[in-house]
Amino acid sequence: MNLQAPRGTTDLLPEQALAFNVLEQTALDVFSRYGYALIEVPTFEQLDVFVRGIGQSTDVIGKEMFFVYSMHAAEKLAAGETLKADERLALRPEATAGVARAVVEHNLVPPGAAPAKFWYAGSMFRHERPQKGRLREFHQIGAECIGAAEPTADAEVIIMLMRFFEAVGIPRQAMRLLVNSMGDEQCRPAYREKVREFIVAHSEQLCADCVRRAGTNPLRAFDCKNLSCQQVLVDAPKLRDELCDDCRQHYQQVKDYLTAAGLSFEEAPRLVRGLDYYTRTVFEVQVVNGLGSQNAIGGGGRYDRLIEEFGGKPTPGLGFAVGMERIQLALEANGCANRMQLSPQVFIVVVGAEQVSAAFDLALRLRDANIRCELDHQARSLKSQFKLANKLDAQLCVIIGPEELAQDEVKLRMMETGDEQTVASATLTETIRKILP
Repeated sequence: MNLQAPRGTTDLLPEQALAFNVLEQTALDVFSRYGYALIEVPTFEQLDVFVRGIGQSTDVIGKEMFFVYSMHAAEKLAAGETLKADERLALRPEATAGVARAVVEHNLVPPGAAPAKFWYAGSMFRHERPQKGRLREFHQIGAECIGAAEPTADAEVIIMLMRFFEAVGIPRQAMRLLVNSMGDEQCRPAYREKVREFIVAHSEQLCADCVRRAGTNPLRAFDCKNLSCQQVLVDAPKLRDELCDDCRQHYQQVKDYLTAAGLSFEEAPRLVRGLDYYTRTVFEVQVVNGLGSQNAIGGGGRYDRLIEEFGGKPTPGLGFAVGMERIQLALEANGCANRMQLSPQVFIVVVGAEQVSAAFDLALRLRDANIRCELDHQARSLKSQFKLANKLDAQLCVIIGPEELAQDEVKLRMMETGDEQTVASATLTETIRKILP
């Protein structure tokens, strides 16, 4: 039996798992400066959470959901029975809807309270065609600011996102920041109708998905990756020409704050987000080279009506999500991927079995001093132990033989040069710290 990981998933082997952990630690460092606290929501929710939050007309709901059924629920379905709401479950395709549900359920933003700021990290699930940088189980880091309607909040979130990308090592010149406004319930309906009419009028030149979206969510046509569709949609009406006065003023103030912060950006009048809950400011960060058409590494926007969808009082909000796999690809494409330090700094070699107990005690002492340390557990020969130290890329070898054990000393070998020195066991930790970078 040849068992493999499911299609569209991948094992996070130690180096990549550690790289992801570094991304999360960087998020904790950067986001906490802006007042964001970590939140964790369930990996699966009631299906209605995503239908309410993301929108029935989106591809995520219509095509990409992974449903979760208990054995009891599966038996009810097989018998033709209707499932209750709490039996209709789905793996999360994104986390914003779950965070919004948690905000309402736990009353995290009562009337008059300061905005609540959260960040999260974890797996998301969408049944898409697997390709480089786009998996069926993928990993995101995101942030949500609930309760702030002012354009300063929009600008702050965008600046925080760019600071995060810079902190993980992506050069500023390797990224493009795109911004747009999607309007609100006052001005967007009329614009949607104009786009729908444009799609219908050009239906023979557009793909079937774009034509279908004319009847569900016309603005999603701008997300189409078909090059010929993109060329046709260049002439479609632009929302910036249809914004109401309030939305136009809000958008201008966001741009002014970004400019004042020294952040360069490009206006992208056809930029839309793929989920129904977005209003007003939307943004996306792309890498200039290396990822081809899948060059977006993160994005987000404002969603001032989302909390109401979950039964809460009118509460503005905004946020973003970034793909951790995409970030790693971007780092590699720009030659700045950090090689995570998994190798031991020190390998302890014993001449004979009589020194094993001393080697074990010494390894514990070095590890407690925050020095990565390894030793042989398989009674290898002296030559084989040195081979293993080389294979593990250890920087130093500590050698314990009968003479060293009798004198309470060790030999310390620099693996790169072969130079050796005798060191008292009591001062070994201090000596190693002076040698290691």
